[in-house]
Amino acid sequence: MAVEIAGFFDHIDDFIDYRKDIYLASDQTLKSNRIDLKLFENFIGSKSHKTISGPAVMEFQYYLKNDRDNCGGSINRKIFTLRSYSHFLRLQDIPDAETLPFYDVLKIRQGYRNRPNALTTEQMKRVFNSINRETVLGIRDYAVCALMYQTGLRVGEVHSLDLTSIDFENRKLTVVGKGSKRRELYLTDEIVQVLSEWIAVRPYLYKSKQNCALFVSKKGNRLAIRTMEDNFKKILIKSELETHFNVTCHTLRHTFASHLNDKDVDILVIQSLLGHSSTRSTEPYIHPSLEKIRHAMEKLPGVLYMKELVESGILNLKFQSEYQKRE
Repeated sequence: MAVEIAGFFDHIDDFIDYRKDIYLASDQTLKSNRIDLKLFENFIGSKSHKTISGPAVMEFQYYLKNDRDNCGGSINRKIFTLRSYSHFLRLQDIPDAETLPFYDVLKIRQGYRNRPNALTTEQMKRVFNSINRETVLGIRDYAVCALMYQTGLRVGEVHSLDLTSIDFENRKLTVVGKGSKRRELYLTDEIVQVLSEWIAVRPYLYKSKQNCALFVSKKGNRLAIRTMEDNFKKILIKSELETHFNVTCHTLRHTFASHLNDKDVDILVIQSLLGHSSTRSTEPYIHPSLEKIRHAMEKLPGVLYMKELVESGILNLKFQSEYQKRE
């Protein structure tokens, strides 16, 4: 039995309120939940489906994979949202909700299509050098980027920071992450200087004294996530950074983890800094640099043995000379 379309999407607002009040889901998570449900609603409407059936859900997966080019992790998240929503409908005793097919959809095991990318140290220097720190907004944007790169914060976590989140005396930053989980991060001398410089010029922005947010817009409101993302795109354009992948604010978080990994920081420490509940969540963030990979390859027993043979003269390697074309 399949559930009729009529009335299926009428409970989204109640579902969002339930997730917020009972499970303390973050605003960013709730926003993603609403987007996922709206995407499914638009898809069902465009295909003229009359019921929420197994074939309809499978067709939705094909749509996400082929038309929207979503990776496995993204498809899994959307199905999880629909599964949570159907569970909510069952608790609400909505007729036939127990027949919804979302629980029968298997998780895609591939996870990320490719391991997320990270910037090199030189590329990060180029990004920061392109920010004009002679203006109030430039000082603010520099501090925003510095927090994401030097502490690994998500853009949503930077957005939610208040002035009271910083404890300069004890050099601590209190962060509220996903699921309202709180963690404390140590502030280095450099990040303390960057934040101090920003707080010194913050009062020059309109109505900033009336807002408790750490980062405010030129209109005196809490700096929006979209604004931070747009400003970062402008910084990238100015830096003329050339990469084979799309660079976003979240790339700075991956870069933070990768650079720590290159310095042989324990994965449990990186996990704690990123605010992950398990190392499985941390692993995709770790990207060993090409230099570290090269050093690792040079330590292979086979490579060391070949090197000894060459240096002792036992193995005499001769390379073919350049091909000479016959007249």
